[in-house]
Amino acid sequence: MLQVGDPAPDFTLADQNTANHKLSSYRGKWVLLYFYPKDNTPGCTKEACAIRDVWADYNDNDIVVLGVSTDSVASHKKFEDKHSLPFTLLADVNKEVVKAYGVWQPKKLAGREFLGTKRISFLIDPDGKIAKVYEKVKPTTHAEDVLADFKELSA
Repeated sequence: MLQVGDPAPDFTLADQNTANHKLSSYRGKWVLLYFYPKDNTPGCTKEACAIRDVWADYNDNDIVVLGVSTDSVASHKKFEDKHSLPFTLLADVNKEVVKAYGVWQPKKLAGREFLGTKRISFLIDPDGKIAKVYEKVKPTTHAEDVLADFKELSA
């Protein structure tokens, strides 16, 4: 798992509209890189909608939001449309970025173990370094928690 102060691994992924996004192209800005398990599932929907609901605050502070899951571009587009999400969703279908960030981990559900994406986020500073790691994300409060940390870290 990456730690505070580590350089954020660079990557290029397609978004819900098929446009490519390269993390390093956001240098000079704060970036919330949030990993989530699956489009249109209860926790992931709560987390995305909580960010949507405070989007004006993210926008006012010039914070870039990049949501990443291993779902397809088409799945992301449906998720965006269904919930009116105003931010970028990136499709890591080859699981390269989830592995680079250490969020592709063993999970348990109904007694069986499997590999999957953990709900973990990284707040990346304008120099491209990890400023904060969120290992225990609460979907309903995460958006506000990040804003509070951003205000403290950027002061």
